[in-house]
Amino acid sequence: MSKTLTLLPLGIISVKSCAGFSLGSTVQAHTKGIWMWRVPHPKKLNHTLILLDTEGLGDVEKHPSYVTELTDKIKEKSSSGTEQISLFPDFVWTVRDFILDLEINGEPITSDQYLENALKLKKGTNEEVKICIQKFFLKKKCFIFVPPAHTKKLKNLEKLHDDELDVDFVESTKNFCEYIFNDSEAKTLPGGGMVNGPRLGNLVLTYVQAITSGGVPCMENAVLALSQTENSAAVQRALTYYEEKMKQSVDFPTETHQELLNVHNVYKREAIKVFTENSFKDVDHKFQKSLEIHLEDKLHDFCKQNEKESSDRCTALLLDIFSHLEKAVKQKVFSCPGGYDIYICRVENLVQKYNRQPRKGIQAKKTLEEYLKSKETVNDAIKQADQALTAKKREKEEQEKKAQAAAAAAREYEERLKRQEQMMREQEMRQQEQMRRMAEEREAQRRKILEEQEREQARRLQEQRELFQEQQRRENAEKQRQIQALQEMIHNSNSGSDCIIL
Repeated sequence: MSKTLTLLPLGIISVKSCAGFSLGSTVQAHTKGIWMWRVPHPKKLNHTLILLDTEGLGDVEKHPSYVTELTDKIKEKSSSGTEQISLFPDFVWTVRDFILDLEINGEPITSDQYLENALKLKKGTNEEVKICIQKFFLKKKCFIFVPPAHTKKLKNLEKLHDDELDVDFVESTKNFCEYIFNDSEAKTLPGGGMVNGPRLGNLVLTYVQAITSGGVPCMENAVLALSQTENSAAVQRALTYYEEKMKQSVDFPTETHQELLNVHNVYKREAIKVFTENSFKDVDHKFQKSLEIHLEDKLHDFCKQNEKESSDRCTALLLDIFSHLEKAVKQKVFSCPGGYDIYICRVENLVQKYNRQPRKGIQAKKTLEEYLKSKETVNDAIKQADQALTAKKREKEEQEKKAQAAAAAAREYEERLKRQEQMMREQEMRQQEQMRRMAEEREAQRRKILEEQEREQARRLQEQRELFQEQQRRENAEKQRQIQALQEMIHNSNSGSDCIIL
């Protein structure tokens, strides 16, 4: 944004761009009020040129009133002191349709010398204007423009090309633009803050409101109001940045409070940086301190949100995990002896399952404790029912034990009688068996004796048979011997020997 205040002939604007302001072709003002046109600075990045087109000063109906009012305002302002002089822009005066020779007392002069000579104090109606220009504008520059074209062509000036314009006019225009583009500085405010679009809008609004209300625009008040607006907007911009970054970066619920604080500290620093980059004259860091308070409030809100989302998630988890157990309680599954121990065991298992679930957040323990505490009445009811049913069961078991003991005693007595009868039967059977065995033994003994007698008799018969046979054998042998002896005798007698017959 140019700091240079340029009294720019309308013809020059039209030469640079036909898309700029339109021109009038009569002495009556064509422009109503002030028209604004902004264009990017052709040589300075991120700078903008603001061009203002006011109602033409050539309108004889309004020229004196404008100049007189402007003089009065500047005069009133100058009475407050010269502290603001450094804030006034460079003064560039362009003289259009200049056809005179640049000479003073026969000596050639420059356009700047022409301006200085014109601002020398003389008696006349414009002396107050000269005083204001000399006092408030420390740097002054003048450009002289010859008529841009022949008089007949001026009505269609917007449609003319550079080669149809006067050569000196084109050269002066080039020099003028080069000066504006290269030497003009960005508009600044007390404290060194540059004026951007929003700041310019706020300043203009402040000045217009002061003028229309009959007052005098005050730079100090305007800057103060601007700082309030700018810093309030900077605080809001920083808060918005902080909120957006926190919402993007924090995955609620966080496992620990420190995790949230770590992210907060990062974006708190960045938010303060955003504020610093967009703030203006934050005296005593008033607005930054306010921002830090707001950031702490936002952190408090995020902590509450973190706690709520953690609590909500944990509550949902508990309802889901314990749903089957609660259904079983309603169905009185644990209304039985020993049911309380079973119930407690189930609860402990479900608590372990809950603890294993990830991303429960900082309310995990508290929510679990509150849930378990809310079930204490149920726990007590199950425990009391268990105790009552266990007592009844124990009493019933005692009665059953007594009945079982009596039945066992009866069975034992009966069994004992049966065993005694069985023993008697067995004893009788053993006696019978013994008698049978004795009879068998006697019979066997008798048969053995008979067999021995028979064997003895057979033996004796065999001995007698053998003796008889032996006797027979001997007798036969004797007879055979005798026969043989007889045969020998016969043989001998046949052989002439004396034979003696016995």
